[in-house]
Amino acid sequence: MNTSFLNFARDIYAAEDILEEEPMARHTTFRVGGPADCLLQVSDAGQLAATTHYLNETGLDYFVLGNGSNLLVSDKGYRGVILQIGPKMSEVTVDGTLVRAQAGASMAKTARTAMEHGLTGLEFASGIPGTIGGGVIMNAGAYGGEMKQVVESVTVLAPDGNIMVLDNASMEFGYRTSALKNRHFVVLEASFRLQESDRSSVQAKMEELAEQRRSKQPLEFPSAGSTFKRPEGYFAGKLIMDAGMRGYRIGGAQVSEKHCGFLINAANASAQDIYDLIETVKERVYDVFEVKLETEVILLGEF
Repeated sequence: MNTSFLNFARDIYAAEDILEEEPMARHTTFRVGGPADCLLQVSDAGQLAATTHYLNETGLDYFVLGNGSNLLVSDKGYRGVILQIGPKMSEVTVDGTLVRAQAGASMAKTARTAMEHGLTGLEFASGIPGTIGGGVIMNAGAYGGEMKQVVESVTVLAPDGNIMVLDNASMEFGYRTSALKNRHFVVLEASFRLQESDRSSVQAKMEELAEQRRSKQPLEFPSAGSTFKRPEGYFAGKLIMDAGMRGYRIGGAQVSEKHCGFLINAANASAQDIYDLIETVKERVYDVFEVKLETEVILLGEF
């Protein structure tokens, strides 16, 4: 790793928060991925602002990571810096019907906090394995709910170092996208406007959704959730199943037999196994139905 950068990092990060040649398999829900040159565990917005300023000024490649739940990192790793926004930036607070969550808070923790305060609207998020930061960038959703429906505002760190507050309209939410996607804005916090409800009914709804997930999704295997976006007019899982790919394997990667929209790490898969399976599924579905599948999963590194 660049010595100058490491010296910079050592000035503002604790030694235990600077991880060199860090295996990304430890930080993704696919449980695959080679080493990143350096992974920094970010503690606060000031530290993050100083780091991104340095990286932008010097031109070093970097990637902002949450829970790694929508990410496939190459077996070759990542030649750059990973900025992990996680437990050290995960506070969730409640003020009336407004829930504020830092970017590193899990979707599940945020939904659970809302439930504990008798607030409804975030039940759909209770089983999504990502963090709030990633969730608002991709307008995460499940079971008829999505971030667009409940986000009041998002606080972001802009590439020029300024902190901005974007309202719901400015976020330009779309299907699994937002105004922040593919741009160097970093989410610091999101605020959600919810509705008062009976705590027990909110909890019951969360338990009902959890049971649906357990019965329909391969939660016992490492995966990144739904691998593909829903094509207009179709369901990705059904297209894959009808193309005859249920249970199809490449190496240790497999199309789930339980839900064909999930590609899973069934048996010590490599990242290349998963990537090759993604490409094979896309080709097969196009050959059979002339429908182009688009991945939800972000690819990082060389494949």
